[in-house]
Amino acid sequence: MEKRNVQRCSGTTRRRRWWGLRRRWRMLGLFEINQEHEFYSFTCLMKEGLHAALQTSIDTPGPDELSAEHYKSEQTQVHKDYEMQTFAGLVFSSLRYSLDINEEEYKRSLTSDSCYLQFMSNSKSKADFFLTNDKRFFLKTQNKQEVKFLLSNLMAYMDHLEKYPHSLLVRFLGLHSIQVPNETKKYFIVMQSVFYPDERIDTRYDIKGCEVGRWTDPASTGSPVKILKDNNFEGKHIILDQKSSWLVDQVEIDTAFLRSLNVLDYSILLAHQPLHKDELDGKHSFSNLIVRTEKSMAQDSPTEEDHPTISLLGGDSFRLASDTIDSGPDHVQDTGEHSGHSIHCQEINLPSVNSTDAELHEFHAHHRRLLPNFKNSVHVIDGPELRYFVGIVDIFTVYGLKKRLENLWKSLRFPGRAFSTVSPATYSQRFCRWVKDHTK
Repeated sequence: MEKRNVQRCSGTTRRRRWWGLRRRWRMLGLFEINQEHEFYSFTCLMKEGLHAALQTSIDTPGPDELSAEHYKSEQTQVHKDYEMQTFAGLVFSSLRYSLDINEEEYKRSLTSDSCYLQFMSNSKSKADFFLTNDKRFFLKTQNKQEVKFLLSNLMAYMDHLEKYPHSLLVRFLGLHSIQVPNETKKYFIVMQSVFYPDERIDTRYDIKGCEVGRWTDPASTGSPVKILKDNNFEGKHIILDQKSSWLVDQVEIDTAFLRSLNVLDYSILLAHQPLHKDELDGKHSFSNLIVRTEKSMAQDSPTEEDHPTISLLGGDSFRLASDTIDSGPDHVQDTGEHSGHSIHCQEINLPSVNSTDAELHEFHAHHRRLLPNFKNSVHVIDGPELRYFVGIVDIFTVYGLKKRLENLWKSLRFPGRAFSTVSPATYSQRFCRWVKDHTK
């Protein structure tokens, strides 16, 4: 009898937690795509198709080097009621590998029995947004023009990420389409979620660096998720101290790349959450410094033997580089305890003392920073008191004839005011200026 009561209580507790979680999802604008949802059938096709496509990726070892043909590849898998197409599968697989995303783990997240979540926001985009149930990966429908743009510039995108592995550009992890007979083909892309994990995030911003139409009323009704905008951020700052110059410089590097693609209207997604005391205390611990240094170097050095070594100098003193080398934006002093000895740590944005001058130059050339020990590390920057989630998204809008005409119309309607539809050069300059003015 007592055992049955314990089981009954345990079941009640689980149900309460589940309903509490679902209630919190609704508050965040996330709705479970269950059997009654309009997108349930579509997401089931997505899951089934992704399971087969990713299993093929797991079973087929990737090449040592990508060729031009890999960027053009299209693989079609025929299922009972539809066809699933995978574009440049090996290219995206190599990118996932560089991000240390295990293929089995990736497949498990995208194809689990748990329902996808629909993300409802105040965005003007006509796309449909979904999240995996663990909220680690974002899926977004794309139109054919956007897909063609991404595929035509995929090699340049991959080259940029190889040169700057800590870039703030959103990471595209897969591109697919689903064709149901007698229906319009639907394209969708899989991305790494910038806001992961989001359990403690309470405020999110979508920043474009302009003023017209860039205000969201926090008290308005409608969508539960309030993605605040540029004018909501006035009077606030991204406080990073020594890391502020890294952020400003990396945004300049990334927007220069986007300018070369003739695109505009991209956004920087921004959110923050307070650092807990244990996170503040552990951020500069001896073991954490080692893990973070290896993580910072691993994306260009995927094999274990290529990871940087960290040397102990003069007995108990531990340093990542000599005092004569400029430490860059991530310089902090920290003293901790390890194996009963006092460890004097100097955390800097460089490889180990065993590195050659060429390696040090390469590290700086790639504009690295010391990454946090975090799954979503490329989109996470820790300030003195807050953890920031930062990523540049929506990079498919080309400055073509339609946008040039829109620019002319807005120039007449909003004379002297800053609106989003401007030339890529003007857009990137203004975007960078906003980041510089709001970072300290």
